[in-house]
Amino acid sequence: MSPAASALRTRGQAMAPTVARHVALGAFELKTISAGVIVADQVAKTAAVDLLFAEAVSPGKFVVVFGGPVGEVTASFRRGEAAGGANLLDRLLLPQCHPDVFGALEGHAQGEGGEALGVIETDAVPATLLAADKAAKTAPIRLRVIRLANGLGGKGFIYLDGTVSDVNAAVAAGRAAAGPRLVDATVIARLAESVRDRLY
Repeated sequence: MSPAASALRTRGQAMAPTVARHVALGAFELKTISAGVIVADQVAKTAAVDLLFAEAVSPGKFVVVFGGPVGEVTASFRRGEAAGGANLLDRLLLPQCHPDVFGALEGHAQGEGGEALGVIETDAVPATLLAADKAAKTAPIRLRVIRLANGLGGKGFIYLDGTVSDVNAAVAAGRAAAGPRLVDATVIARLAESVRDRLY
């Protein structure tokens, strides 16, 4: 593993950032570690995709997230789905994923803070990624942080910011996309700078 990948793994975030922008994103959540490793292996062997996240998470599940061109991600997704079988808890295929989702996963979100903060929390990684994608496609917000599973009891959450109206629209779309997987969501106008400095 490269030093960059190693540094990102210790943060519990994505693996090494890639030079080319991804277009499609796939994700699996599996009920056993061994099934998760098998699925990650099949995903990586099937097509030229980048593994963005592939590790065991609490409470004893395994999560695989990968990106790349549409054809390659779709082929790897189909193979991973077949390999996971009855061990699949949840899955997601986004053929046209919003590019900011990859940026937030890889820790690339930059720029001045917005006037409002939105938080979306779900109980499954695929739902977190879907909510982030829908939020980013709904309004011109900035995805600041996407945290997946580690240290969260298997949950995931998103921080996003922008104008109050844009953040309200994005959070509403993310809530709807998460559906029954939604744990909580909120919009905070004029977030205190000291709090923002702690969050991102």
